[in-house]
Amino acid sequence: MRPIKTSMIAASLALTAGTAFAQGIDDPTRAEYFEAFKGKTVAYVPVAMGFDLTEGWAAGLKQALEPLGVKFEIRDPNWNTDAGAQAITSLISEKPDVLVVHNPDVQSYARLLQKAEKAGIYVVQVNMRSSYSTDAFIGADYVGMGGQIAERLVEKCSPANGGSGKIAITQGVLTAAASAYQMKGIMDVLAEHPEIELVSNQAADWDATKARNIAATVIQQHPDLCAIAGFWDVMDVGTGAAIKESGKDVYLITQGGGNQSACDGLENGTYSEVVVYNVPGQARDMASMIKQMLQLKAEPGSMKTTLFTQLEFLTKDTMKPGSCWSLPSQN
Repeated sequence: MRPIKTSMIAASLALTAGTAFAQGIDDPTRAEYFEAFKGKTVAYVPVAMGFDLTEGWAAGLKQALEPLGVKFEIRDPNWNTDAGAQAITSLISEKPDVLVVHNPDVQSYARLLQKAEKAGIYVVQVNMRSSYSTDAFIGADYVGMGGQIAERLVEKCSPANGGSGKIAITQGVLTAAASAYQMKGIMDVLAEHPEIELVSNQAADWDATKARNIAATVIQQHPDLCAIAGFWDVMDVGTGAAIKESGKDVYLITQGGGNQSACDGLENGTYSEVVVYNVPGQARDMASMIKQMLQLKAEPGSMKTTLFTQLEFLTKDTMKPGSCWSLPSQN
């Protein structure tokens, strides 16, 4: 009788469980997940709004965080570093849960970012880091990028490959991480290639007009210039214009977040090659990092996480549909 009774109990339990599953069961982690974001605030201080990188990051963060109940604020210093410092100082007093910062250079915000973490605010840096490492950095590995770009310049311009060996570099702001770190990678590679002559290395301060003037002068001084490496595609619209006006065959390799304008520039010949660090992907990585911070609740300043962005080298021949992205307003 006992085996029959046991079988009946097991069958009854299985029937009860089957009924429960048929009615659906709740995810035991769901309520805790959404509770972690309720009433939280993320504040964003870019170098400026109004261009593809900062607008793309903002759009991605809003899309990922606001549906969770997170308040997303933007404090736009509009290219004014002092205004940016004032915005961060005010935010430290206001105590958002997370501060996202796009540094104009490696030094200006360093002490403020440290102060923010000590005040209990998580700090995420995007694409241009400060000399002070915060909880997280999401962006390009500029030293590595510089090395890869230098290798492309050697490949294109080495006399052994039929080039003149002469190259030029147009940086952004000299003290910005995108310039300073990238030059480290470039110079490390060029040190191994004495056949390559760096005839010009100047800063255009992210300004297309300055970049155009620099390129025009360098091409005039060196008619056999082989290539120019520029540090931002928006700035290098000016570089490309100077090359076209010169009538010379100068290879222009630039870089940026992969906005549709980059692919358009490849298609129309403004650029020869664009190194893309994908802005929507960076926004997704930032949002994921923020979600993790708010759930783990570690002490701000105790984590030092770096997520380097995978790079893609695009040319007119290698780009394809989907290689570049557009903001909703650009569709």
